[in-house]
Amino acid sequence: MAAAELSQTGGATLNLLRHVITSRWFMVFACLLIMSMSGATYIFGIYSNDIKTSLGYDQTTLNLLSFFKDLGGNIGIMSGVINEVTPPWVVLAIGVAMNFSGYFMIWLAVTSRIPKPHVWQMCLYICIGANSQTFSNTGALVTCVKNFPQSRGIVIGLLKGFTGLSGAIITQLFHAFYGHNSKALILLIAWLPAAVNCVFLRVVRYMKTDGPDNEIKIFYQLLYVSLGLAGFLMIMIIMQNWLVFSTAAFAGSASVVLILLLAPLLIVFREEFNNWKINKVEEKKPGPMIVVTENPPPVQPVAAQKKQVPWWRDVFKAPERGEDYNILQALFSIDMIILFTAITFGVGGTLTAIDNLGQIGKALGYPTKSVTTFVSLVSIWNYLGRVTSGFASEIFLTKYKFPRPLMLTIVLLVSCSGHLLIAFGVPHSLYIASIIMGFCFGAQWPLIFAIISELFGLRYYSTLYTLGGGASPLGAYILNVRITGYLYDREAMKQLAVKGLERREGEDLSCSGVECYKLAFLIITATTMIGCIVSFVLVMRTRKFYRGDIYKKFREQELVET
Repeated sequence: MAAAELSQTGGATLNLLRHVITSRWFMVFACLLIMSMSGATYIFGIYSNDIKTSLGYDQTTLNLLSFFKDLGGNIGIMSGVINEVTPPWVVLAIGVAMNFSGYFMIWLAVTSRIPKPHVWQMCLYICIGANSQTFSNTGALVTCVKNFPQSRGIVIGLLKGFTGLSGAIITQLFHAFYGHNSKALILLIAWLPAAVNCVFLRVVRYMKTDGPDNEIKIFYQLLYVSLGLAGFLMIMIIMQNWLVFSTAAFAGSASVVLILLLAPLLIVFREEFNNWKINKVEEKKPGPMIVVTENPPPVQPVAAQKKQVPWWRDVFKAPERGEDYNILQALFSIDMIILFTAITFGVGGTLTAIDNLGQIGKALGYPTKSVTTFVSLVSIWNYLGRVTSGFASEIFLTKYKFPRPLMLTIVLLVSCSGHLLIAFGVPHSLYIASIIMGFCFGAQWPLIFAIISELFGLRYYSTLYTLGGGASPLGAYILNVRITGYLYDREAMKQLAVKGLERREGEDLSCSGVECYKLAFLIITATTMIGCIVSFVLVMRTRKFYRGDIYKKFREQELVET
């Protein structure tokens, strides 16, 4: 009898574990971990100087490398198209291979384990490694948005928030594993994200929507855990800037980070345990009496009532805003062109500031430890910007019909103040500038991705959201490579000429002083203001749409399915 009870208990435990692992909320937990490891591109400032000195690059060449990093990290057309025709685990698996191969080759080059590569080879390596980020984003973020369509702003904000935190998370783990050997950081970002993705490959998948009864409450609980993680990381960054941490201290802080990363699992288990108990009770209830009529009325899902049009037809006959655009309809839409332009001018400027933060700190005379602090602060405020814009825009939209494009315009306007602080080199202002840049850069992305999903629908969202991401590398190339890098090198050559020196071949080119970045960031401020104006045009075009009920069709579809 005891053996039978034990067997029954063991079977119930296995059923519970199976229910949790295959649940919608465990899938969210898996996506949070994947996103928390998918932001290696945001800590380029920590190891960029190793690349520059090891390979003898000037600033223009380093900025060119940075451009290809941004190009790879934001051009996700390939991952979007693949996700349209394959399950998410295929997209994640491709990202694993690209992440490891790209960054591992960079590590081999920087540590002189292979002959010095050509510049185009290094550009290719970092582009491949960074492009893996779009596969992680597409596999995890797009899947969650489609599984929670009525909470898309919150979902995007939370997931992209963990991406923003990933820079600080990886930095803490790096110190625990490798101490202060910044070259080893490149090796860490080669194998760690790939390992996490491999663990959760088959967990991430499309699932039936159960309805928004308590999903907002659970998302807020996950937000509180992430805020605790962000707060701890902030404290560690400040302490590590002022104190000398031992290997044991770094290991302790990394252990706390891992515990906080796994903490959402408790929320997931509690929620799914309650759902499991409810399902067990429902199974024991007698089924409802079914009355069969002679001619029952046919009931079809809302989505099936409309004839699906192939994506390559009716290019210039776009549906109403909020309906499902096909790829070419969205691509040639005036709204998409306006949004693409605003992103190019706006996000391109903040991306340039973040990519050059390490070099800006060095030019303005900040110590190396402070430069690492700037980069980590960007990660923290990047996270806060993402979750704030995601949650706040959802609340303001639902309660007050406050349009997301207007919030995007405000964020772009605020970022101008950070650019001006860098341009004029106000003493000790780089701390404030890094906070503004991180917050604004983070806040832009949930707004952009949510706007695209609202204006152009979710049917081809895997591909369409990558169109918005593709605008930032274009802006970064113009503002970072062609303007900032060129003006930096020109000022560095002037300083060498004043000293009566000439640059030797293979020697890195360094500039010091406010003038290194002054003109470049005045130009970036002007272009960001243009982005604000263009974004406000989108506000005026979509004001009627955002006054309506944009989630009405999803509620109707749930009622029909029920």
